[in-house]
Amino acid sequence: MFRNYFKLALRNLTKNRLYSVIKISGLTIGMTAAVLIGLYLQHELSFDSVHAKADRIARVTMEYGGADGDRNFSETTGNKVAPTFQSDFPEIEEAIRVISYKQVAKVGEQLVEEDRIYYADSSFFQVFTFPMLEGDSARAIAEPGKVVLSATMAEKYFGNTSPMGQVIQLGSKDYTVSGVMEDASELSQVQPDFIAGFMNLRDAAPERETWWNANYATYFLLRQPADIAGLEAKIPEYMERFYQDERYFDKNDFLVYHLEPLRSVHLYSELSGNFVPNGDIRYLYILVGIGLLILLIATTTYINLTTATGAARAKEVSMQKVLGAERKHLVAQHLSEAILVTGFALTLGYALANILLPAFNNLFDQNLSWDLLIHPLSVAGIVVFGLLVGLLSGAYPALILSKYKVTELMLGKWKSSRGSFGVRQLLIVLQFGISVFLIICTLVLQDQLAFIQEQKLGYNEEQVLVLPTDGRIVEKLDLIKSELNRMDAVQSVSLSYETPVEIRGTYGISGTENVTDDKSVTALPIDEDFLETMEIPLVAGENIKRADIEAEVNAYAAEQEPPTRPILVNERQAADFGWNGEEAVGQFVNFNGRRAQIRGVVQDFHFSSLHEAIDRLVMFPSDWGNVLLVKLSGQQVGTAIEAIGDQWASFAPHRPYSYHFLDEEFAKLYASEARTAGLVTTFSILAIFLACMSLFGLASFNIVKRTKEIGIRKVLGASVTGIVALLSKDFIRLVLVAIVLAGPLAYWVMSRWLQNFAYRIELGGGVLLLAGLAVMAIAFLAVSWQSIRAALGNPVKALRSE
Repeated sequence: MFRNYFKLALRNLTKNRLYSVIKISGLTIGMTAAVLIGLYLQHELSFDSVHAKADRIARVTMEYGGADGDRNFSETTGNKVAPTFQSDFPEIEEAIRVISYKQVAKVGEQLVEEDRIYYADSSFFQVFTFPMLEGDSARAIAEPGKVVLSATMAEKYFGNTSPMGQVIQLGSKDYTVSGVMEDASELSQVQPDFIAGFMNLRDAAPERETWWNANYATYFLLRQPADIAGLEAKIPEYMERFYQDERYFDKNDFLVYHLEPLRSVHLYSELSGNFVPNGDIRYLYILVGIGLLILLIATTTYINLTTATGAARAKEVSMQKVLGAERKHLVAQHLSEAILVTGFALTLGYALANILLPAFNNLFDQNLSWDLLIHPLSVAGIVVFGLLVGLLSGAYPALILSKYKVTELMLGKWKSSRGSFGVRQLLIVLQFGISVFLIICTLVLQDQLAFIQEQKLGYNEEQVLVLPTDGRIVEKLDLIKSELNRMDAVQSVSLSYETPVEIRGTYGISGTENVTDDKSVTALPIDEDFLETMEIPLVAGENIKRADIEAEVNAYAAEQEPPTRPILVNERQAADFGWNGEEAVGQFVNFNGRRAQIRGVVQDFHFSSLHEAIDRLVMFPSDWGNVLLVKLSGQQVGTAIEAIGDQWASFAPHRPYSYHFLDEEFAKLYASEARTAGLVTTFSILAIFLACMSLFGLASFNIVKRTKEIGIRKVLGASVTGIVALLSKDFIRLVLVAIVLAGPLAYWVMSRWLQNFAYRIELGGGVLLLAGLAVMAIAFLAVSWQSIRAALGNPVKALRSE
């Protein structure tokens, strides 16, 4: 029986080649999208599953606030949390602190800057799963001066020889290799290339433990049965007893910790990832939704064309019924045909997905592996999914074609049925409604991204070279500045704790010298050249001076009381104190527990993502920084970079020359939106292409069905324009209905999305009009090409059988 079904299916596919190509192409595109999206879903949902104890691990986050009622959150904590909580809560089996640094690794003459050098408590390998290739994980980092390398790093620095017992310099310290571990999985939020014991850091000393220095990722491993929510509920009351012991606490202050299950951090946390960027479950929903919409268009294309061409198979169905076929046999036959087509499309989709995987990885900035999809469970899931799509695609046509009696089919009652025609109209509206929705989303996304890129930041991020520094470089700062400023291509040089793209440091500030009513404020340590380098204008007062930094350094060196600290505030901070720029200059305030005087007020500038409004900011003089900012002038940027590189060997022989541009950091802030825009744009093009394929096929069938009518109209004097309009108007009317229905929905959705940005475009009716006109034009081309061919045809050929 099934062999006969297979033969009939092949015969029908080859008999109606045009419609078969459209149906198979549509399903292939839909299946390709489904396979790629399935691969990405599997990757994201599997995050951190590589750790055997993942269900018992929790990440600790910090929430704190003050008298101003502000609530601040951090994905890192102080170094006191892990040892104290492990001591006081029996539910905690292990508690570890982890921090990563970018440091120079040196073996012999080989000098490389590495950015995945981790320091962690000695029980790190009891919490996270990193199989050891050499060495004992329980003791590998239990002593000072020991380090574990990943397999890749071991080969990189020591070749094919065992690195055990060899010495490698990290930063300014020598470490002995005590183990080699497997490379970290891309599905882990902790990805060390090197890992040494936490005791190697200054902050490991018990006297340096604090709740506040939020620099460390903290993880708890709970005992069985792990009740993460139950432990979290005990923390607020537990923390209250420490408030009076901390000099920074006031009666209105609070500090509490929250626990996030490890497996939920990547997709569900509202805070950043500690070591790798987090995903976002909302964008995953968008991706799945778009994939389903694409598949829906492909499925409805199959349904539309199958039901539309059903009249041509009326005699076949009637003969089968005469020969004794029951309705269940006919349903089974047509479902088998749909499953055959879907299976073929799935095979092509798999092959096409394999070809497109590199481009998909590039779009999402991922490194997805095809291995995930050839896993037996994945293959089984895709096959079941394909069967479901086949059943959904074939169910309605099968039921429609099998429901008529033999007499009705013989008398042509099929042709007069309006039910299937109404469904086809509905499906066309659905297909183009989806297309309109995606096109509007694409236009708004692209407009918002362009708006962000054109938004003035309040400083000039163009042609600013960012060079990482360390203590030895800072010691030579005056020499480095002098040498670089001699170059014609260098405009100015500044030392800063971090770049102005995303300032993270927070301190306390009070409008009076009373520390008890302080508020948290974003703050940045800078030198005297920062404003000039970044082209940030002063609106009142004057800049900090080199003498301010020297006075601070000298006071600490002589162990004297530090002088009143001069600070710069932005307009937003001055306004928060109730002062304008001129009034703020000279005012005394309390900043970070010290008396400070406002030296100047700078113009507001963006120092975080444009998702957020400009907040309060303080800048203060410091002789320490993590980055050198070099402002280049002129067009010879490449020559300037080479010239600086030539000098760098004398400035910092202990580290390689590495750099990036400041505007690259700015672009990274919106990488997620850029990926989403690329995704929606790509699938919008696919959606409109599939919808047009469906419309093309239906228009083709409609013209074949009305061939004689067209011939008669031409004989009676109908013009080409009139015939084209006649054949196109019903389809264009349906597209217009789709625009009217989908346009407002897309407008509402994108209005909600734009609320995520403090600075955003005004969403007007122009985007609806543009999307509508674009879809109308594309749909008209799809229909009119067939209509014009029919209108230009010879009426004699159309009427020759009459």
